[in-house]
Amino acid sequence: MPSGNLSKTDQNLLPCPAMDYLWTPWRYAYVTGAETSSGCIFCELCRLNDDRRAHIVHRGKNCFVLLNRYPYTPGHVMIVPYVHIDRLQDLAAEAAEEMIHLAQSLERVLRKLYQPDGVNLGMNLGKAAGAGVAGHIHMHELPRWIADSNFMTVVGETRILPESLEVTYDRIRRALEQADGLA
Repeated sequence: MPSGNLSKTDQNLLPCPAMDYLWTPWRYAYVTGAETSSGCIFCELCRLNDDRRAHIVHRGKNCFVLLNRYPYTPGHVMIVPYVHIDRLQDLAAEAAEEMIHLAQSLERVLRKLYQPDGVNLGMNLGKAAGAGVAGHIHMHELPRWIADSNFMTVVGETRILPESLEVTYDRIRRALEQADGLA
């Protein structure tokens, strides 16, 4: 709520009454590490046997595709091999081929659904390389738009997402089913 719509008492409670605040209490667990687990999050989600709850949009022979729980942009997905390894060099050729095939299918789906100006595709191997889950390799794929890093992201360190993960899940899963018969 813009600070101009707050009562005088409420405005006095804000650190800076002239500034607008965007409250995102759902991110608290992420920011504080409250959702940390002793095991591998990818392995745990895969064993959950509830793809909707785990946000798994596709299960292949060697890899599965799931939504990033804290997406950079709408449509941010990850391609994850079932095998728990931390080095791409240890991934079997068949799984690596499936990973690339899924990346190609997802690029078509993301371009159709979101009409981005481009698509980021990448892997961070190891904690020093920026991997959030360093022990289990995975590939990120996400749509991008020119100037999608705006004031909110750069200065406010906040992302604005126009759709919920549930909506993204339904859209991507349905598109994969229609496009390639994958999901």
